[in-house]
Amino acid sequence: MKIDVVLTEAEIVQELTEAVEARDLPEKFFYWSPLAVRAWLARAADPASGGLHRCWKELATKAKWLLEPFAGRLPVISFGAGDGSTDRVLLDVVRYAGPELKYYPVDASQALLEMACAGAEDLDIETAGIKADISSPMHLVFASDAAESPKLLLMSGNTMGGFDPLDHIKHMAQILHGDDRLVLDAEIYQTNGSEPHGDALRQFAFAPLAALGVSADEGEVHFEHKRDKSIAGLHVTAAHFRPDRDLRISTPGHEVLVERGEHINLNFSYRFTAEALHELLTERGGLRLLDEILSPDGRYLLAVCSR
Repeated sequence: MKIDVVLTEAEIVQELTEAVEARDLPEKFFYWSPLAVRAWLARAADPASGGLHRCWKELATKAKWLLEPFAGRLPVISFGAGDGSTDRVLLDVVRYAGPELKYYPVDASQALLEMACAGAEDLDIETAGIKADISSPMHLVFASDAAESPKLLLMSGNTMGGFDPLDHIKHMAQILHGDDRLVLDAEIYQTNGSEPHGDALRQFAFAPLAALGVSADEGEVHFEHKRDKSIAGLHVTAAHFRPDRDLRISTPGHEVLVERGEHINLNFSYRFTAEALHELLTERGGLRLLDEILSPDGRYLLAVCSR
């Protein structure tokens, strides 16, 4: 198993202490510890995510069309690949389509990268993992440069929703060239008012603090839902933890005092109306929308884009 390391464990540990001191945990820490990985896997296995896989299965039926720009070779780079299970819905089909396939899963989590690599290797797909922070424009460029164009770029599991989507789509557009294709999915905002804050999401949001020894009975995870006015139809759910008592949180080589009533910002997730996603991709990202697939339950929208 080959994994190139751009983001080292030492860098993650140092940033963890700084993040706790700042009361603001970046996205990478929700996939880093074994406890966080288990919480993410449990959330990913939620039956409510079934529509997401249906989108990717339908895309797989269009493999011949999707692969038209690729002759002889097909490099697939997946940003925020997680355990690679969603990617493999597509890869399991396109590996028979003709071009020589090589898969590059990119993630900040060593454990999830190993799962993604192992899963692809079990399908006899040549694989090289890249341990990187996809919130960093420099890391995005490094990962993209792992293969020459034309290449197929993937972002599955509402990955873009875990970052500022306006910034992230601009950075993704900058690494897209010529006949490259970008396939991404997004979670669609439900106008019936339903909000994503079940037990699996709560455990996922709390997991980084639990890994540092914070107990669930020492405070409460709160979710805040609001509109992002930068684009009409853009909605964000942000989680934070408010302790009921003073806490001393131990990070490697350091202890941070968090006083009762303070807020520790946890993860956030964006959801989109279809119109907001179209504006984000075409007007803000400068991309061409080639195709889109709506899940049967209306909760996810998959888009195929080019420059």
